[in-house]
Amino acid sequence: MEAFAKLEHIRLSPYKTRLVADLVRGKSLEQAVSILDSLPNRAAVTIKKVLLSAAANAENNFRMNRDALYVSKILIDGQGAVKRVSPRGMGRADIVRKPLSRIYVSVSEKEEA
Repeated sequence: MEAFAKLEHIRLSPYKTRLVADLVRGKSLEQAVSILDSLPNRAAVTIKKVLLSAAANAENNFRMNRDALYVSKILIDGQGAVKRVSPRGMGRADIVRKPLSRIYVSVSEKEEA
């Protein structure tokens, strides 16, 4: 059984966010939260919020044990860009593209063998 949480339209670069996501993929919930707390990246705060939301969904909706949860899947997708206009000389304009991200976090219970 998997529980998930997702967050869309985040004003973060997908490339920079994936660097943080790769550090917590496959780790236990406590270990992932401690890693995200110690990182200085802006994306770490957002990923931590989504991870804790997925853990709360697992605990409240599916009655999973919080101590046995681990990050089974974490996906960072690009979602286009917000376009802004920057004025240039002689009446021209440049388009400034600000990237958007979509974060998907899935947690599962570890199988006791």
